[in-house]
Amino acid sequence: MNKSYDAIIIGTGQSGPFLAIRLAKAGHKVAIIERGLFGGTCVNTGCIPTKTLVASARVAYMARRAAEFGVNLGNVSVDMKKVKGRKDTIQRPSQEGAESRLREQSNCDVYKGQAHFESPHVVAVGDDRLTSDQIFINVGGRATVPPIRGLDEVPYFNNSSIMAVDFLPEHLIVIGGSYIGLEFGQMYRRFGSKVTILQRESRLIPREDEDISDAIKDILEREGITVRLNATCITLEKRGDQVVAGVDCAANSSPVTGSQVLIATGRRPNTDDLGLDKAGVAQDKHGYILVDDQLRTNVPGIWALGDCNGRGGFTHTSYNDFEIVAANLLDNDPRRLSDRIQAYALYIDPPLGRAGMTEADVRKSGRKALIGKYMMSSVGRAIEKSETQGFMKVLVDAETKQILGAAILGIGGDEIIHSLLDIMYARAPYTVVSRAMHIHPTVSELIPTMLQALKPMS
Repeated sequence: MNKSYDAIIIGTGQSGPFLAIRLAKAGHKVAIIERGLFGGTCVNTGCIPTKTLVASARVAYMARRAAEFGVNLGNVSVDMKKVKGRKDTIQRPSQEGAESRLREQSNCDVYKGQAHFESPHVVAVGDDRLTSDQIFINVGGRATVPPIRGLDEVPYFNNSSIMAVDFLPEHLIVIGGSYIGLEFGQMYRRFGSKVTILQRESRLIPREDEDISDAIKDILEREGITVRLNATCITLEKRGDQVVAGVDCAANSSPVTGSQVLIATGRRPNTDDLGLDKAGVAQDKHGYILVDDQLRTNVPGIWALGDCNGRGGFTHTSYNDFEIVAANLLDNDPRRLSDRIQAYALYIDPPLGRAGMTEADVRKSGRKALIGKYMMSSVGRAIEKSETQGFMKVLVDAETKQILGAAILGIGGDEIIHSLLDIMYARAPYTVVSRAMHIHPTVSELIPTMLQALKPMS
């Protein structure tokens, strides 16, 4: 069947559904296509389910520490079936709601199946041929499968398949020392698994500053996680019901024997099977769709939003992509990608909140800058809660007095970072915060103190 639409949206992550509903309410006839689960990574295998698991793991961790607070609980055990059940219960309404909202929306037709371009303005879904002058791609990404010798001979999890686990791994080997690997590693250690993290780089999360990498490594090791850096030549082998990881490390080349393996070495865009070549849509060498400052591809009438454009990789950046496109198309508001400040969090415990430039970025830029740093061990609120790991750091342009970047690794860091991020968006000088009166006792009250003690970056 051939059918014409005002807009076709491929994918239902954190951009597609919101754009579909916004366009439909504006009177546009919309088709939205989904081949798998509605809601994308965030709803199904990312933010909602993983942070639900992180919350359960934190309860287990704090229960074991109860005696430190004068509370006696006795032996603490974790029922993984109930942990998974809670995760599923919390996740399910979001997934089901994402689909039902689209199906109930007038002016919006929902198609289930694999979308494939036949030309720049024709998309095939099964036997249907959909035509539109405006096509929006929101297909997200998936876990990469690295070229590890022996990987095809052993069972392994990725961030999606591990969502089905309802048992406690005896010894989880995590391959990858960045955001996904660290969150799952700490989570399963707190559930009760032995955990070893294998990282090919010389430090964890190398995109962050070295002091942050070192502090996170210390946090994980204090909880009993083994971290092996410079794991440059990993091999896997099945031995009975165990998995043996061969590791060529500068300091320690002994193999690691575990019960399960989690591959957390990165993600790739779901662009392989869209037929983008038939539409003439340009991609980079990794498969990400190239877009301009307003999410337009090189082909007029085709946009790319969310993880598949390589311009963020987070739920909030995907949603912001929707806001930018909708503002330009419907509101006569020329919003741009370059307007936004990069911000994200690492959800280990304590979390890392990040905004703007890193210290390494600032040094590389060559600009004159001021730097401030404050240890969480000196924050009264953190001391009261016995949560004193980590630190706060801020970077300020010495001439404009505007905040260039900040990192808060510590209790509440994922929330507190916004007090600096908002000032950055306002392009206000740091003195607006340094002279503010914050509430005591909080972690945020030490941000003015940190800013009052800025020093030239050497």
